[in-house]
Amino acid sequence: MFERGSFPVTLDAWGLLLIQNGELIPNDRVLPYDLKSSLFTDYAHKFRTVYVPKGQQGSAADIIDLPVGSILSKTFYYPKNAEGLLKSRAESLDFGERGLRLDQVKLIETRLLVHLDEGWIGLAYVWNEMGTEATLEITGAQFDLALQTGGEEQLFRYVVPDFNQCQGCHIENMKEGSMAPVGFKSRHLDKPYEYLHKADNQLVHFASLGLIDSLIDDSVGEDYSHTVDWRDSSHSLEDRARSYLDINCGHCHNPTGPADTSGMFLSRNTTEPLRLGFCKPPVAAGQGTGGRLVGISPGQPDNSILVYRMGSLDLGAMMPELGRSLVHEEGVELISEWISELEGDC
Repeated sequence: MFERGSFPVTLDAWGLLLIQNGELIPNDRVLPYDLKSSLFTDYAHKFRTVYVPKGQQGSAADIIDLPVGSILSKTFYYPKNAEGLLKSRAESLDFGERGLRLDQVKLIETRLLVHLDEGWIGLAYVWNEMGTEATLEITGAQFDLALQTGGEEQLFRYVVPDFNQCQGCHIENMKEGSMAPVGFKSRHLDKPYEYLHKADNQLVHFASLGLIDSLIDDSVGEDYSHTVDWRDSSHSLEDRARSYLDINCGHCHNPTGPADTSGMFLSRNTTEPLRLGFCKPPVAAGQGTGGRLVGISPGQPDNSILVYRMGSLDLGAMMPELGRSLVHEEGVELISEWISELEGDC
């Protein structure tokens, strides 16, 4: 295990990912995984892996406690064709026999979360233009990209977070300053992984390999069923909207997170309407409100601060504050539809 201050300059030195036969693949004992819903990052696709040291395992609680020495990787990429980078496409087309098909995608960056003795630490590695090597960028990076959608080109600036920004997004407890993974939780993992292995369920698969110790009550699909894939219209609008807010906002907007002082808590287990922002005035006024008076105004998305901030690109108003240079149009549409159907008034 590498120590703080002596991290490898290149990603391949970690031994997590390999390039073989035109594919980016996980190394031995490095497992790919997926989430029910992914945090939005300028329409980038994400290829995730987890490594746990041999002979060790994590717990099976909703917040999975991975042992020291564990590493999570997340490779950000865009599907591509002859015209350029594509705004959207089924991820199944991007995968070959064992990993990402490099002729089908453009690699952007790979972020690592490494569990050291003193806690988790985040590192970002940026891929070169050829997609053959990724280099550590402590100070972050940014470059201009263009997405192709419906015959039109959408220009934007992709931002790779610096070291401090990586830490800031993953703070789980502001008082202690401790970091934690955002997505590697049972409620986000309780699903089949459709691309690289055919396990009935990821949690079952992890338990069978010894990655986690057991399943709570030996059950799957019950304890964690309160989050869903927000894109799946077979689920209720309520479940889809709340699941979207959980993965995109709940890691900050919770009682111990970076947005704890807002008093607006958007994780899935929040049930009190005022805590969710229903008819709740902001703690601090300013440009972030867009002239709206409350976080969520039932039946009135255009009068809700939440929708305004999701749809803003103003650095003083946009939410999330980091991780995007574009508006997630589908996300704004979902949350607007949800608020439109909420009953009551302020």
